[in-house]
Amino acid sequence: MKILIAVTHLLGTGHLSRALTLGRAFAAAGHRAYIVSGGGSAPHLDHSGVDLIQLPPLRSDGVAFNRLLTPTGEQADDTYLNNRVEQLCDTLRDIEPDILITELFPFGRRSLKHEFLALLDRATKLPKPPVVLASIRDILAPPSKPKKAQDATTILTSHYDGVLVHSDPQATRLEASWPVTAEVSKKLHYTGYVAPAAPTPHPEGVGKGEILVSAGGGSVGSALYQVAAKAAKLRPALRWRILVGGSSAAEEIMRLKEQHGETAAILESARPDFRQMLHGAAASVSMCGYNTALDLLQTGVPAVIVPFDAGNEVEQSLRAASLTPLHGITSLAAADLTPEALCAALDNVIAAAARPTDGFRFDGAARTVEIACNLAKERA
Repeated sequence: MKILIAVTHLLGTGHLSRALTLGRAFAAAGHRAYIVSGGGSAPHLDHSGVDLIQLPPLRSDGVAFNRLLTPTGEQADDTYLNNRVEQLCDTLRDIEPDILITELFPFGRRSLKHEFLALLDRATKLPKPPVVLASIRDILAPPSKPKKAQDATTILTSHYDGVLVHSDPQATRLEASWPVTAEVSKKLHYTGYVAPAAPTPHPEGVGKGEILVSAGGGSVGSALYQVAAKAAKLRPALRWRILVGGSSAAEEIMRLKEQHGETAAILESARPDFRQMLHGAAASVSMCGYNTALDLLQTGVPAVIVPFDAGNEVEQSLRAASLTPLHGITSLAAADLTPEALCAALDNVIAAAARPTDGFRFDGAARTVEIACNLAKERA
């Protein structure tokens, strides 16, 4: 079968990372997987096994997700956005997928509603319309107004065959962050968490015994890096490594070096072998996006999490609340993050009992392939 996944990451790279994991799972099962990405390039992610198609990229203006910017920082105009729509629909026409998956929409990406609806409408006009599925993470940004949830339900009812919820329902159900009506409930398929295979120890031992500080692949970790650099001076006996993400990583690293001079921390860009580094780390300091949370659960590494909460974002705070009851995980609100608080939190998690890594389902990618293909076979 041919599978087309449409995804646009606007701030971090978590949405694209999850889409790529799904694409590789379809490819491993013998299918042809295409991913149409509308966000910026993410060279640190694994693109193997899938056909990656790049639209004219967009990013958000920080957490202002309704303000879409081009790579040069200008606000995207109608010509730019319409060009994306044309390329997206042309790709759909050329591929004629058996399965079409939209990442996050219609539960989010409302600023790209016109684009996604054009794709969905075009899909109905194909000689053989595909099975259409929405792909969502464990926790969503709750709708700020009832109308947003109602609009999502209307689109689901008219265009979608199902919703893939990438969560273990024993841990987190969609109701924790989204109003699940009877109409929505009958479309839900819980897949388990979508994660790559659990990492093995780093072959060169990189990261072993270190405090690994990270903020994903986006450009949102400046405050965390600054505090970690100061904390490294307070605790020079610990081995610190700060992994800076985002397109401006080189500038951020230079700024940290200029502001903090010689520090106990290694400063470098985000690395593709990060998960293997976590395997032997003394502790992790990070935000709490979906993929990061799964990395922590799969490796069992002691962890201090600082949920991203700018712009009234609550998704990561909700996820953090579900993780902190586990051994060796504690959460610090961004407003409470100081070098002293970070060092104290690290002391606590490092001293905690070891955390088992087999308590959750991480086979969500394989289960997604099974669910989607079964729906396509029923359609045929």
